[in-house]
Amino acid sequence: MKITKQMAGSWARGQLACAKPGIGLNFKFDRRSGMATGIASAVALGLWIWTRYPLWMLPAFAVAFALLSATTLRLDGILGVAAGAGLLYGGAWFSVYALQTIILEPDLMEKTKDSIWELNMLMVLIVYLVVATVLLSVRWTWLIVHSLCLVVALADYFVYQFRGNEIIYGDLTSLGTGATVAATYRYNLDAKGGTWLLLSILVIAAVFRVQIRVRSWVGRIGLRVLTLVLVLHFTPVVEKKLSRLVTQTWELKGTYKNGFLANFMLSKRDSKVKPPAGYSREAIASLEELAEEEPERTYQSQAGGAPAANEAANAAFEAGVKPVIITIMDESFADFRLIGDLQTNEEVTPFIDSLVDNTIRGSLLTSVYGAKTPNAEWEYLTGNTMAFLPGGSVPYQQYMQKNQTSLVSSLINQGYTAVAMHPYYKTGWSRNSVYPKMGFSELRFMDTGDFDEENILREYITDQELFDKIIDRYEAMEEDENLFIMSITMQNHGGYKNLYDNFDHDIYTTDGHYFQDANQYLSLIHETDRAVENLITYFREQERPVEIIFFGDHYPGLSNDFVKSLNGKGASGLTLTELEQLFSVPFFVWTNYDTQEAQVACTSMNYLSTIALERSGLEMPAYNQFLSKLRQVIPAMNQRGFWSESEGKYLHYQDAAGEEAEWIRRYRILQYNGLFDREDRSSLYFPYIE
Repeated sequence: MKITKQMAGSWARGQLACAKPGIGLNFKFDRRSGMATGIASAVALGLWIWTRYPLWMLPAFAVAFALLSATTLRLDGILGVAAGAGLLYGGAWFSVYALQTIILEPDLMEKTKDSIWELNMLMVLIVYLVVATVLLSVRWTWLIVHSLCLVVALADYFVYQFRGNEIIYGDLTSLGTGATVAATYRYNLDAKGGTWLLLSILVIAAVFRVQIRVRSWVGRIGLRVLTLVLVLHFTPVVEKKLSRLVTQTWELKGTYKNGFLANFMLSKRDSKVKPPAGYSREAIASLEELAEEEPERTYQSQAGGAPAANEAANAAFEAGVKPVIITIMDESFADFRLIGDLQTNEEVTPFIDSLVDNTIRGSLLTSVYGAKTPNAEWEYLTGNTMAFLPGGSVPYQQYMQKNQTSLVSSLINQGYTAVAMHPYYKTGWSRNSVYPKMGFSELRFMDTGDFDEENILREYITDQELFDKIIDRYEAMEEDENLFIMSITMQNHGGYKNLYDNFDHDIYTTDGHYFQDANQYLSLIHETDRAVENLITYFREQERPVEIIFFGDHYPGLSNDFVKSLNGKGASGLTLTELEQLFSVPFFVWTNYDTQEAQVACTSMNYLSTIALERSGLEMPAYNQFLSKLRQVIPAMNQRGFWSESEGKYLHYQDAAGEEAEWIRRYRILQYNGLFDREDRSSLYFPYIE
């Protein structure tokens, strides 16, 4: 470029301009540039005070912003169009990267697959293109869309800090509640977030110094047509990619497995549950008539009764004293003998295996494997099934409304105090908001000081500590109080590969293979067995009738090689029957009063509270009566399929026929009515607390 006398004079005055066909570059630092730099530097200083990003960035930012504020790049014609396309494409990547980075730590960022990055980029690119179509301005499109992504990132960051779960679509229904408590929180952003806010200001400033001009109205119309064509092209691509994913709602799993934006859209998709075929008010009315006409059919075991372990408890039960009902959903408690020949140096659960008197026991189909504990909990408490809900959904976080009937409300209506205990954080799976909706009046969590955090194995509070707190609450009962305790353990939670000073592996496999994670897991289960023995021993001597319901929520996520050593295949390439073995967990219902012994080959989580009510002597609500009848036709079911008595094997739901298909249809209609039909919810099947 040849510098003329005029340009040299401009340079001396702090400005420089040059021009080529379609390109114009101008540098001019004036009072306006100085004011903009001063304001931006003040904002940067405020960010530093708030987030404490590296201090050297502050002067570097001020210098960079000053240079940008004095520079203008003009691009006309085809060069402008090309630059605009590049800025929109680059903006989508920059916005997605900023959003993900603000939310996630680096170790979680590494877990995000390239295909997920591309999906989320395409989603943001569509937004960029739509806004650009309306405004026909790259600069303002950048400002609006990237600012929106920053707001979303910060909102999710702070929501996670406050409650331990990400934002999903269902949270939009509780914005009012969130707004009322928002002012009570302290908003602390880390240095990483501050750095990205600072960088965003700088990059947006740079984009605003680029002037793209399309002079003719024909060109402007052509650009709008082009952006709309791209939107129409990318939208079905995004929809197809989303169809292959399921919603993730545990901690930050949604952001690193699906990307925040994709996971949010998945949660929106899963929030829409359509009424089943044939659903109507008339269909509900006919099912209400069915409940009134048909006699109640309850489960009867083939075995005879066993003598009560405690005569006083038996006498009290016979006299009409309501039993204390204690539920223990034991984290990752499973029996690998159900899927193969497990050989160990000693028995893993000798006490639980020995329970016979006054006990019904067997295996229980669950809908989850390795994770998503609350879905098992939800099936147990409500009697509903995940079979009729979208894959990946979590009812606790997506479908739980106030006044929904469950075992909790049914027992409260029969005079019980409902207590929930979980020796972990109250925000886990939103239990602190879900439990009050169900009717629990006492909530006990680790972070509310209700458990001794010195009693841990590995990093989690022991089952024994939880069981001790159950006993403490029992001993604190009023004389005329009826007590229901729902407890969820943490001792056996996943993560079995690290070594710990506070835990030795007493149990190990003896088939010639060494599995570090399996040995640790089996040793943990052995500790659970000891704790259960202490609990049963205590309640066996109590004079009040007591019923204990114990079950695992799902199998642990152990190495595929270990699973393969048992079933010969691992966790893939399985038939439906083989797959269901990996969803069958042990359970027992024990009483200290006289009840029939029984061994159940297989039932399922949605029936377990009904089984417990049948053995409690309490009133059976209409929905549980329906489930008791349903169980006679379909003994076991979960999200993947059901056991067909007529075929003698597991079937997918679309393969159901005859009486089985009819009962599945009834069940689907009733469940939809109780979960989603607020206006015409059946008061017979789904009454709430009186």
